Amino acid sequence: MTMKPEGIVDVAKNVLKTEAEAVLSLIAKLNSNFERAVEIMYASKGRIVVTGMGKSGLVGKKVAATLASTGTPAFFLHPAEAGHGDLGMVTSEDVLLAISNSGETDELLQLLPYLKRFNVNIISLTGNPSSTLSSAADVTLDVSVEQEACPLGIVPTASTAAAMAMGDALAMALLVRRGLKPEHFALFHPGGSLGKKLLVRVRDLMHSGDALPVIPPHTTMMRAVMEISTKRLGMTIVAGADDKLLGVITDGDLRRGIGTWGKDFFDMRAEEVMTRKPKMIGQDELAAKALSIMESNSITSLVVPDEDGRVKGIIHIHDILKQGIA
Repeated sequence: MTMKPEGIVDVAKNVLKTEAEAVLSLIAKLNSNFERAVEIMYASKGRIVVTGMGKSGLVGKKVAATLASTGTPAFFLHPAEAGHGDLGMVTSEDVLLAISNSGETDELLQLLPYLKRFNVNIISLTGNPSSTLSSAADVTLDVSVEQEACPLGIVPTASTAAAMAMGDALAMALLVRRGLKPEHFALFHPGGSLGKKLLVRVRDLMHSGDALPVIPPHTTMMRAVMEISTKRLGMTIVAGADDKLLGVITDGDLRRGIGTWGKDFFDMRAEEVMTRKPKMIGQDELAAKALSIMESNSITSLVVPDEDGRVKGIIHIHDILKQGIA
């Protein structure tokens, strides 16, 4: 019989409730076995080889990817392919993380003699702590659930959610154990937004050399306007001897100056108009920090000086946003 639309929402609610309860139930099952598993993985001089069949294999692929992206070398090994040559990728220095809800998956059990022969440490992640796989493992993590979220009780749902969550718990515990910091994490994600936030520095984006608008303090404002217009950064630096920073003149200064002095403004000197203490940032600072300073002060650019106060460049908000840093 076809279910009414309102009943469909009830099914979805029950699925989410059942899976949430399954994940929460894992907290009570965490014990010294979890600590042992983390230490075995941490001490490994090789890789974490994650394996599993069917839905457990799909969970394993995600767990392997999460481990690799958080500083733990890992890859997924299909158990059926392993028996046809891919076991050659596994060494005695590796650790096998085997995922099987039943703990009796034939393709996994067929690998055990080889793994035992070469003294490969085995961590089982299973819903059956009394299984053959658990008996062969050095450490077993219990991810059993009371029931699946499937209304028929057939489709792996709550069990896969629990296995995924335990895999994440292992990866995060290893992350902390390794002392991984955000800048380390960014090294594994150089093409992503996080990598850009944590790797791109001010010096990588700043305008310098001939692209830098710079005028001496005695320059007329007419000439200052031309410099700002030509270099198209919305400002110009006012620098003295040895390129020492004296101040800046921005588009906003021009508008306010014309409003205050009218046409006489263009005959004034840069040193009469400039802002003497502009916002600045070091060239080795993160571009993300430069963006934060600009947004906090409602400005579009920052001066980049060196340690001696000499002008090195200007970083503009548009250059940061073009990099996908936000």
